[in-house]
Amino acid sequence: MPDASPDTRHSEAGARDAALLVETVREAGALALSMFRTELRNWTKGASSPVSEADIAVNDLIRDRLQSAVPDYGWLSEESADDPARLDKRLVWIIDPIDGTRAYLAGREDWCVSAALVDNASPILAAVFAPVSNEFFFAARGAGATLNGVPIRASTGAELDFVKVAGPKPLIERLALPDGANILPRIGSLALRLCGVADCRIDIAFAGGQSRDWDLAAADLIVHEADGTLTTIAGEPIVYNRPEVTHGVLVAAGRDRHARIVEHFRNRPVS
Repeated sequence: MPDASPDTRHSEAGARDAALLVETVREAGALALSMFRTELRNWTKGASSPVSEADIAVNDLIRDRLQSAVPDYGWLSEESADDPARLDKRLVWIIDPIDGTRAYLAGREDWCVSAALVDNASPILAAVFAPVSNEFFFAARGAGATLNGVPIRASTGAELDFVKVAGPKPLIERLALPDGANILPRIGSLALRLCGVADCRIDIAFAGGQSRDWDLAAADLIVHEADGTLTTIAGEPIVYNRPEVTHGVLVAAGRDRHARIVEHFRNRPVS
């Protein structure tokens, strides 16, 4: 028998990685849920970022599963010390074990496990799992996005009347929305806020400055594969797995509406 062609090997690796990601994120979500609303040790890292023993346990589970299966891939996670070796890797896992730790520790439901595989600075596989509501978002580059296996699409049109908007209040106010717009309550997980654009529950989602690769990579692919767009407020794409993993103000929406918002802010720059 002849060896498999490069295209076939690439396809097989993609299918393997997708199955590995889905299985791992589901297992991680189950672990996080088992520790949810229990007495947990927690502390603050950096200036004000909360972390708990659940974050660490979920991070360790994901790292063990993924790195044991594909040890040659790079690794970037909110709860791991950054290893510069990732910068030399073409394929890198980017992980937020519990996105929305404040919500998690407060006993609220707006948290998730977020994980992506990035190829040359762009996500190619993504999974975002909200265990409390049992919502599993998944996307593979070029194959669309799904929620619990059902294809999803961002809302269409460019109008701003009666849109549903989520994000920091100052950014929403600068959009100068017409009467009738629905300003949604704060969503603790940025990944879930952005994924809301992918399944039409949100028309426009903003991210304030200081979001990191792990907050964004999975949701980025899910939004794009749902025919939406997530970029900087100036319309520039997000580049991942760089030495600096912090990003500025971002906006997600369906393609036409996103273009209108970028144009709006081009004429009213965000300082």
